[in-house]
Amino acid sequence: MTEFDALGLPEPILRAVSAEGYTAPTPIQAAVIPAMMAGRDILGTAQTGTGKTAAFTLPILAALAAERGRPAPKTARALVLAPTRELAAQIAEAVRTYGAQLRVSVALVVGGVKPGPQVRALARGVDVLVATPGRLEDHMGGGAVSLAATRIVVLDEADQMLDLGFIPAIRRILGRLPKDRQTALLSATMPPPIRALAADFLTKPAEIAVAPVSRPVEAIHQSVRQVDAGEKRAVLLDLLADAGIERAIVFTRTKRGADKVSRHLAEAGHNSAAIHGNKSQGQRDRALGGFRDGSVKILVATDIAARGIDVDGVSHVFNFELPNIPEAYVHRIGRTARAGRSGIAVSLCAPDERPLLKDIETLIGRRLTADGTVVPLTPSAPRAPADGDSTKRRRPRRRPGAGPAGAAAEGRTPRPEASARRPSGPRGRAGATRSTAGHPTA
Repeated sequence: MTEFDALGLPEPILRAVSAEGYTAPTPIQAAVIPAMMAGRDILGTAQTGTGKTAAFTLPILAALAAERGRPAPKTARALVLAPTRELAAQIAEAVRTYGAQLRVSVALVVGGVKPGPQVRALARGVDVLVATPGRLEDHMGGGAVSLAATRIVVLDEADQMLDLGFIPAIRRILGRLPKDRQTALLSATMPPPIRALAADFLTKPAEIAVAPVSRPVEAIHQSVRQVDAGEKRAVLLDLLADAGIERAIVFTRTKRGADKVSRHLAEAGHNSAAIHGNKSQGQRDRALGGFRDGSVKILVATDIAARGIDVDGVSHVFNFELPNIPEAYVHRIGRTARAGRSGIAVSLCAPDERPLLKDIETLIGRRLTADGTVVPLTPSAPRAPADGDSTKRRRPRRRPGAGPAGAAAEGRTPRPEASARRPSGPRGRAGATRSTAGHPTA
């Protein structure tokens, strides 16, 4: 007996979960699984790394097992939408893993690869279709797939869909689905546009939040260094000299910036690799593979490319550049402090980034300090401005997320076939208690 037995999951799914070595669901799984199995729409909020993928994957499989039957050609019984190729591939692999004893068919539809194999897979009809919005719309427009028979739809990482400009495409896709369906919307943050989307397309949803909205996990030691832009590379090298670093992710705002930082680190003797939307799928797979097996110690990434990276043992996150969107800070630092461990996040802030730092501090409810001292932002303890901070200073321009930027995020230019990478092993996120959070998560 395991704690999953109490959730009402069918025996074949319980056997698959047990075979992976898990006994206890995470909080988001314990809340979402029974609600979805009861037929409820879901509006779920949980921090990254909490096991959202298994939370919706297991009840989807339970519903498919109960209905039996097979999908008609060019249809999908369930649809999962994800913002990036990497995350979509991990979700598809989770479906295959937990549905191993159900003979469930899965199709992965993403950009950056030739459409022919996807069209052929869809022609047979699939139980679960995992897709990025742009490529799915391409196939719908070409008549390769119809969503008229789709009864379950999940929007994963909805806030990232918003950031990438995919919300108009998602609205069009949802408009093609049957009215009589079950919809789950899951996100790490819940900005107003996502709540508006939920209000338009969800029916009396069960609202589930297992952590304070937009707040980073407490196990992360967060600090900031105020430095001039020209000093950042030298400061980063000093920080990377720490012998306690096991694996580190360095975040930049741009793809070109990621390449420059990675080259600089390589010249300094560090084993590093860059990952971003302009890299081919083969390059991205090699970089992630090296990061997982330890041959690459430092991964330099953009926010978009980092979505879907689920690697245990990341001890440090460095924000070489602060994100334009404060919620992205939460996603970035959430790559560390997993599996019950602590983590370290250090941000480098140039003078023109101080307005971005202020936005982050407002979001997380604390001031970031040089030594990591926790200084809550409360009415009785207002934020003390950093030296040179000014309300008149213009913040860096935010790059638009709509149109071509969104397409590039999911790789809608021809690239080698994306591989659905198997999860990095049964390492749970709940400390001593084994849980499915070690598998693909949002």
